[in-house]
Amino acid sequence: MKLHYMKKYNLDPDSLPHGEHMPGAVRFKEAESTKEMAVIANVSALVIMVILAVPAIMRCLSFFSDALGENMSDYAVELWVGSLLSLAILFPHEILHAICFKEDVYLYTNFKQGMLFVVGPETMSKGRFVFMSLLPNLVFGIIPYTLGMIFPQYGWLLGLGILATGMGAGDYYNIFNALTQMPKGARTYLYKFNSYWYMPDED
Repeated sequence: MKLHYMKKYNLDPDSLPHGEHMPGAVRFKEAESTKEMAVIANVSALVIMVILAVPAIMRCLSFFSDALGENMSDYAVELWVGSLLSLAILFPHEILHAICFKEDVYLYTNFKQGMLFVVGPETMSKGRFVFMSLLPNLVFGIIPYTLGMIFPQYGWLLGLGILATGMGAGDYYNIFNALTQMPKGARTYLYKFNSYWYMPDED
């Protein structure tokens, strides 16, 4: 893997690095525009965070009942610290995506549009694509959330886990598309802002 930091993305999909289409490539049935994708991701993120927050609150009710006065304030601070950490892991999140590529991968940002992403033109198997999409959400979201549910006294883990897991909504959307649309043995690749799959030659 060789990472290239391309700095600000100019909102022109044609400027993104991409190779030629593979023979017989099929475009994923997915959002037609970045705006539509943003709506899907934001709504999904909110739903995920609510779903995770409800059992977290129930798990911590006994702890909350004992955390009165200064202790309650300390716990609230821990939750806020964890929430702020979810912003600090934005770059590491993309780096974990990037290390799943074997060849050149490119990191773009456009903070005004709330964009931070990596792209790479290489092809990959369905399994590696799913792992690449899921890895940072496991490391920064699901694992901290699970640990926070086991040890509810560490409120920062729950704060981080809930927000970081929800922030991976776009990745889960890509995983869903890959699992439901790619046949067995198919490979996938990014072309500008869209994903395609194809069946490699058996020769």
